[in-house]
Amino acid sequence: MSQSKQIVAYINIAHFIDHYAMLIFAAAVIVIAPTFDMSYGQLLPYATPGFIAFGAGSLASGWLGDKWSRRNMMAIFFVGMGLALAGVSVIQTPIQLGVMLFLVGVIASIYHPVGTAMLVANVDKLGKEMGINGMWGNVGVASSALVTGVINECFGWRLAFLFPAIACLVIGALYLRAIPKSVDSISKKPTVGTARVPKSLMVWVFIALVITIIASSTTFNAITVALPKIFQERLSNLTTNTATLGVLTFVVYLFGALAQYTIGHLLDKHSLKNVFLPLALCIVPALYLASTLTDYGLIALSIVIIIGVFGQVTVNDMMLGKYTADEWRGRAYAARYFLGFTAAGLSVGLVSMLYNEGGFDLMLKAIAGLSLFTVLGAVIFPQERKSA
Repeated sequence: MSQSKQIVAYINIAHFIDHYAMLIFAAAVIVIAPTFDMSYGQLLPYATPGFIAFGAGSLASGWLGDKWSRRNMMAIFFVGMGLALAGVSVIQTPIQLGVMLFLVGVIASIYHPVGTAMLVANVDKLGKEMGINGMWGNVGVASSALVTGVINECFGWRLAFLFPAIACLVIGALYLRAIPKSVDSISKKPTVGTARVPKSLMVWVFIALVITIIASSTTFNAITVALPKIFQERLSNLTTNTATLGVLTFVVYLFGALAQYTIGHLLDKHSLKNVFLPLALCIVPALYLASTLTDYGLIALSIVIIIGVFGQVTVNDMMLGKYTADEWRGRAYAARYFLGFTAAGLSVGLVSMLYNEGGFDLMLKAIAGLSLFTVLGAVIFPQERKSA
């Protein structure tokens, strides 16, 4: 296997770990809350600092990756995540839980600006590889709900954090052996797209990207955080077993993984706008209709929602990958994820507030309204022109 392929393989694994680790608590909170004599709505906000750090930390991570070493930053990611998750497994109070989840968020902030920049610098077909990379992240999301649910049921919530901690440390050791320090000095050819937006319209690309990042990131995080609890409440006629609910969540997320893989291929063949707009349009009515559904109808609409929100992530990453040079790509992705994940971090508190005020009926309708801004971003994004 060539060095570039090895790098891409580890970056894909890191994307899996990143999303898996950030959502362990979302699945485990259902079990953890009673141990502290707290409700779901009371304990969930303790994850907010971690999700904010997930976005805010990306600024420093991207800068360090560009200026110091992307290879070493990813080594810190693997080892640091292992230690942080191990720390969560031994907490004794809600405050300690919040502190350790904050550290998980800080470490998780390394992946997107650094890992995505490494990926773009080591691939030829950007859309295809973005889709595959997105699929790995999505399977991480899906697996987190599934595996955490099973471990919660069989071994308890502490081991739901300890098992992945050990895996991260092992993978980190393998990464350090396989990827030499010299990779940071290798000059990579710039990524060249097959279509471009005229310079006079680049301001609309920027505006569309900012609007979309804030709206779609908040929607993405709100849905991925809330879905295990939504299924617990709304699928009670089908099952109340946490492991079974984890399996159902996993299956729904797999559709998102398939969508990202497919959308990645489409982005190599079609303009961004022609893929962007249909995705944005499908999310709003699906969220609104899902607000009152239960059982099989809810599962079906959840699949549509997940396809839309995860597909949008691939579109956003492709936009930056096409229009940035490698020497400052880490910082560009840092700004993208700082904006997106900081807004998304606030969605944890938003989910808790809306849930306490009006349950998931109000929460889903409110997120549907927010998603109208993603549609606006897609509408104002200019059509690309094919290069000669």
